[in-house]
Amino acid sequence: MQAAYIVPATEWDNLTARLARLESAEAARQAPAPPPDDVLTTAQAAAYIGLSVDALLRARKDGRLPGVRLNDRDWGFRRSSLDKYPRRYARVTNPAS
Repeated sequence: MQAAYIVPATEWDNLTARLARLESAEAARQAPAPPPDDVLTTAQAAAYIGLSVDALLRARKDGRLPGVRLNDRDWGFRRSSLDKYPRRYARVTNPAS
C-alpha cells in the first residue's frame, strides 16, 4: 500500500514553481558554452577585411584595432573585432555630383 499526502493548493503551486526554476537553472548550467572567438593571423585578417597587411598593422599600432600577441614577431586579430572595424571606421564616400 502506498502512502498518499494531501497538500494544500498554494503549497503545491509553490513547490511546482520552485521545481520549474530548478530545472531551468540546471538546463542553463548544462548548456554548451559558446564557441571561442577565432584568432586570425595578420595575413588572414588583412584578407578578411580587405586591407593591406601594412594598413592593418598601422590600425593596430594607432589603437583603432585591438590585436593579440601570437609570439615575439606576429600579431593575431579576433574575428569579432574585425567584424566591428569596417562599420566603425568606414569612410563615407560622397557620390559624384
